[in-house]
Amino acid sequence: MQRADLAGLLAAAGLQSRQQLIEQLARPSIRIHTTAAAAAPGSSRLGGQPDLPAQSAWPLYQGTPMAFVAQIRLSDVSSLNDLLPHNGTLWFFYDASQRVFGDTPHDRGGWQVIYDPGEHAGPPHAAPADLPADARFQASAATFATELTLPVDPSAFVPDGQWSQQDQQRYETLLDHTSSPDERSTPHHRMLGHPDQIQDDMRRQCALLAHGLSDETDPAAAALLEHANDWVLLLQIDSDEQAGMRWASNGMLYYWIEQAALQQAQFDRVWLVVQSE
Repeated sequence: MQRADLAGLLAAAGLQSRQQLIEQLARPSIRIHTTAAAAAPGSSRLGGQPDLPAQSAWPLYQGTPMAFVAQIRLSDVSSLNDLLPHNGTLWFFYDASQRVFGDTPHDRGGWQVIYDPGEHAGPPHAAPADLPADARFQASAATFATELTLPVDPSAFVPDGQWSQQDQQRYETLLDHTSSPDERSTPHHRMLGHPDQIQDDMRRQCALLAHGLSDETDPAAAALLEHANDWVLLLQIDSDEQAGMRWASNGMLYYWIEQAALQQAQFDRVWLVVQSE
């Protein structure tokens, strides 16, 4: 969906009175489209082999190599956003055994994001011999486009009592018309914007677990939850048959980062969540 489409969709759903609020909640994202193809050295891709910098070792989790998920050359998306660094490359890895879901503080270490600000990555890094076969994903060249996203549940972003059940029913009609059935059937990989969440909103989960808490009744939880909406979707990777990626039961990987960490390019502070059907 593009911003020019939003007013007409709101009118069709009977949400004209909520237009200003919904327009404020809408966030631009970078939609990632993939093609099964060998990617040129240094280029953006899902799967295949990463072009890691010479000084970067292949990440491990509990002694086992992680699965390589994606490589994003930031100059490819610099004209599409004002949040990410304009130069360098990001590499995303995840637990090869998929036993990590980001639902406990102890899951930290089950994923890794590597950032190098340089413009020249190293040669393709062959996967370690002991990386499991089902964690070796097929290379897919990536291209990018802007796309407007909306939250699944706006009530998470507005004060209590200012979003009614009738508003939500009409809003769900709006969401049903933001894309065609054919478009919904394609993998939804994206950076930034609102996630295509499958279960509950993840921001509160990230706010607590990334700081070592799992109980909302903990005395320290309230202060953290006040800043839950500071968490930004860094990367969302859908299950993708073409790439051989399947997360749990046809689910998605979501890499989240706090705004302050993103502004300082502190990508070691990412928290990952897995959701599935």
